[in-house]
Amino acid sequence: MARTRLIAALILTYVAFAMLLNSVGTVILQSISSFDVTKPQASTLEGFKDITIAIVSFVTASYLPRIGLKNALIGALVLAVAGCLVMPLFGSFNVARLHFAMVGAAFAIAKVVVYSMIGLVTDSPRQHASLTSLIEGMFMVGVLSSYWVFSAFIDPVGLRWLNAYWVLGVITALALALLLTASVDEHRTHEGEEADAGGGPAFSRMLKLAALPLVLIFVACAFLFVLIEQGIQSWLPTFNNEVLHLPAQMSVQAASLFAACLAIGRFGAGAVMARFDWYPVLNICLAVLAALIILVLPLADGLAPGAIHGWGDAPIAAFLFPLIGIALAPVYPTIISVMLSAMPNRQHPPLMGLVVVFSALGGTTGSLITGQLFARLDGQTAFMLALVPTVILAGGLYLLRRQIAIGASVQAAA
Repeated sequence: MARTRLIAALILTYVAFAMLLNSVGTVILQSISSFDVTKPQASTLEGFKDITIAIVSFVTASYLPRIGLKNALIGALVLAVAGCLVMPLFGSFNVARLHFAMVGAAFAIAKVVVYSMIGLVTDSPRQHASLTSLIEGMFMVGVLSSYWVFSAFIDPVGLRWLNAYWVLGVITALALALLLTASVDEHRTHEGEEADAGGGPAFSRMLKLAALPLVLIFVACAFLFVLIEQGIQSWLPTFNNEVLHLPAQMSVQAASLFAACLAIGRFGAGAVMARFDWYPVLNICLAVLAALIILVLPLADGLAPGAIHGWGDAPIAAFLFPLIGIALAPVYPTIISVMLSAMPNRQHPPLMGLVVVFSALGGTTGSLITGQLFARLDGQTAFMLALVPTVILAGGLYLLRRQIAIGASVQAAA
């Protein structure tokens, strides 16, 4: 019962942060119309979120076990609730920047804690991979829900859409209440600390961990994945509105199809990874991703603004392009699970700190690049260029597998 309650608290925490973080695409679209900002200005919202995530994660990750994982997560959820309140109370573009900075700081702590706690409630690599896929799948359910919550509040004019944050605040508060009633046995996060005592301060040990070739390749893969995912996800509502000519409310709802496909892919990944080796599966996923981009984006050519009143009037590209989420979905949780399963529990917080840092940088980079391409070229070109990091990511996965094999051979010889 105690284990189940803690897992439920972790899942609801991730759902809450999914809804908060991934509202950025909707807020970008609404800020352009509600606050009269340019596309490059709107793209900075991703930066306020992700740069804050990177800084807070890099500074605090190594010290979280000393603070206490549960205490740190409680503080993160309290900050997130405060971030929800400022939007409807003081809504403006600068307040939106503040909101995403607050949520980013909270998520930087929450993500490290959640992934570290997965190792506390699982006893084998397969259990770890299964729970990781479940939590990441529920994250995408949160993303999907976010689009529909916001679309319910969107009006052609006005700031009524800001009231969606009252709903998000309640969900976050529920996650906090559930966590407060859960018990956590954190002793495994301290195992082996004596062996590390001579390695210098925790911050220095995290830097030393980052210098390992295996870890460098791993965080590079995480960076590239998030660059692809966030570049698409943050700008998909705008793509639907400006390229496919859907109304604003439908543009947000159509973007939820991408989140739904990510959720389906991540739930399915748990079953697939239990039966097959991760490396060929992820390569197939990247090949399907590239094929969908090449085949589906040309369907958006030549679309003219028209009277789109319902889903029956929407172009086929609005339904087919989100399918790339199924191909993208297994990559991120799988490479994280593979790495965490290969590392001792005491190194999970600093390793996840590095993951959060580079994931945040990847998200900001992807959104800024995509925003600039939207402004200077067009939405189709912006999304088509996602093929470049996809190819590089495939090479990174090859190097990651080779480094893991080398590490396993060294441990076996020892």
